[in-house]
Amino acid sequence: MITLCGFAVSNYYNIVKHALLEKGVAFTEEHVLTRSKDEAVLSASPLGKVPFIKTAQGALCESAVILDYLEDQYPAHPLLPKDAFEAAKVREMITFINLHLELVARELYGQAFFGGTLSDELKATVKKQLVRNIEAFKRLVKFSPFIAGDTFTLADCVAFSNLPLIGMATRGVLGEDLLLAAGIDYKPYLKMLGERESSQRIAADRKAAATAKP
Repeated sequence: MITLCGFAVSNYYNIVKHALLEKGVAFTEEHVLTRSKDEAVLSASPLGKVPFIKTAQGALCESAVILDYLEDQYPAHPLLPKDAFEAAKVREMITFINLHLELVARELYGQAFFGGTLSDELKATVKKQLVRNIEAFKRLVKFSPFIAGDTFTLADCVAFSNLPLIGMATRGVLGEDLLLAAGIDYKPYLKMLGERESSQRIAADRKAAATAKP
């Protein structure tokens, strides 16, 4: 059985958890905080990042790698199209959201969620980059009804956890949700995904972890 290691507030942890739930793969969870210096953690995730998984064959880190492993190891409930090009388009969407949207918006998280203060210069730089990248994202996103087409895929696991963070961070720090400002009305899409049992489990566990006493 797979052991998923990390914590339920982490968006990348929830991306992998979402995929596990959708694929019907049995797994257990182990609470591990990011940047751990514990040797047992570093032997599985050398940078101390989460999530990582433990399998009968050994450990794997990096969410994109884990998602590909799950698709190969558990093909019964695929979350990628069979067609090679269409599968690549889903991976393209995942890479774009993670690298060009979430990673850029992550610069705002310190102020948006943890009480920090960012310089006006940094905020301006992030906003300029996000505005540019979101305009490009509009050329890829489909919402027909899922983010990459008519079927739920791994890209939806990524979008469900990352798009709300981008929206909240930009609204909280820059004064407006840059996704909505660019004309990307992702709220109905998230509501639709929220009706899935897997999404409800993710949201409930995340809320419980966020409100738990230290």
